[in-house]
Amino acid sequence: MVIQKEKKSCGQVVEEWKEFVWNPRTHQFMGRTGTSWAFILLFYLVFYGFLTAMFTLTMWAMLQTVSDHTPKYQDRLATPGLMIRPKTENLDVIVNISDTESWDQHVQKLNKFLEPYNDSVQAQKNDICRPGRYYEQPDNGVLNYPKRACQFNRTQLGDCSGIGDPTHYGYSTGQPCVFIKMNRVINFYAGANQSMNVSCVGKRDEDAENLGHFVMFPANGNIDLMYFPYYGKKFHVNYTQPLVAVKFLNVTPNVEVNVECRINAANIATEDERDKFAGRVAFKLRINKT
Repeated sequence: MVIQKEKKSCGQVVEEWKEFVWNPRTHQFMGRTGTSWAFILLFYLVFYGFLTAMFTLTMWAMLQTVSDHTPKYQDRLATPGLMIRPKTENLDVIVNISDTESWDQHVQKLNKFLEPYNDSVQAQKNDICRPGRYYEQPDNGVLNYPKRACQFNRTQLGDCSGIGDPTHYGYSTGQPCVFIKMNRVINFYAGANQSMNVSCVGKRDEDAENLGHFVMFPANGNIDLMYFPYYGKKFHVNYTQPLVAVKFLNVTPNVEVNVECRINAANIATEDERDKFAGRVAFKLRINKT
């Protein structure tokens, strides 16, 4: 025989809920007395307070081992990479001479990029250094910062400086300038005390034929030792990376040319097939003429 459970009315359910929330006979709130709630809250206060203190102590201890100026680990940056400017999404420098908008975006990016290299800015912020040797600034037990940096003046870029240039870095005439820069690596003595330079070639035989002639600024794509070592963003506040500008004079029009530039230095490997940007950079250059 099945005994049906008595169905409670809506009023009874509400009354039971009210009694659960606050029972005036037993003075219980949500099924617990005030003393019980006090013990629970005290437990969680102590528990989470302990966790907070332990986390804070752990973070403090870790931060004592970290320098504000130099990364603790730099193993992934043993070999500096190269990059180009103007910066494009796929490292494609495409210019349509008859379409101003196609190259004006590159010109605007280069104008902004080269502003810190203006001679007046460099003279105000950086030192005239002796070429051919590293500009070392050791701490000798006492933090020596901000460290000075050597001047790299915009005028060193010659025909690619963009100063008073009606050809807009050569983009309006089909002789564009592309700038090569080496990524920064803290405390890296690039060149191992020997001269170094950047060289560019067409990646394949047909690319070499279509690439034509080009000139480099500074001459031969030289990078001087005096711009090294780099001590980090917080130490080297006004540091400006040395640049190499490549002006392409007669690229075959309407043809995509694959160009590879690499740095030639005693302590920079450029043959690692696992890292296409280690000491080198490849980009596509196309000059469209209609």
